[in-house]
Amino acid sequence: MHNGLQTTLTALAAAAVLVTAVVMPVAAHHSFSAEFDSNKSVTLDGEVVMMEWVNPHSWLHIDVKKPDGTVERWKIEGGSPSVLMRLGWNRNSLPAGTRITVVGFQAKDGSLRASSRDLRFPDGRRMDLGGSGGAQK
Repeated sequence: MHNGLQTTLTALAAAAVLVTAVVMPVAAHHSFSAEFDSNKSVTLDGEVVMMEWVNPHSWLHIDVKKPDGTVERWKIEGGSPSVLMRLGWNRNSLPAGTRITVVGFQAKDGSLRASSRDLRFPDGRRMDLGGSGGAQK
């Protein structure tokens, strides 16, 4: 009897671990409206610092020079790495130092974070960063 109880408890513990492993990533993911304000459109002219290819969203870091000469570092949310690859991106698409313009929606908390809608290069090319803000066509 003791062995049967131990087997049952082990099975229950394994099931709890499995449920937690499945639910945690879903709980960590957020919707656009929970994080960003669709009424706070921002246009950011800046220079790429780095691109983080992480799940569930990639993050583009850019330095934006303000009119007074100070620099703000913005984090721009993009799609997951698999979304970026489907959109034609690769890890060398945005090298550090590249000048770009990003149009997006600022975080509701007013921090220097935005969800991308459109990304433009100085030569006029446009690319979708796959953010939950959606690309402008």
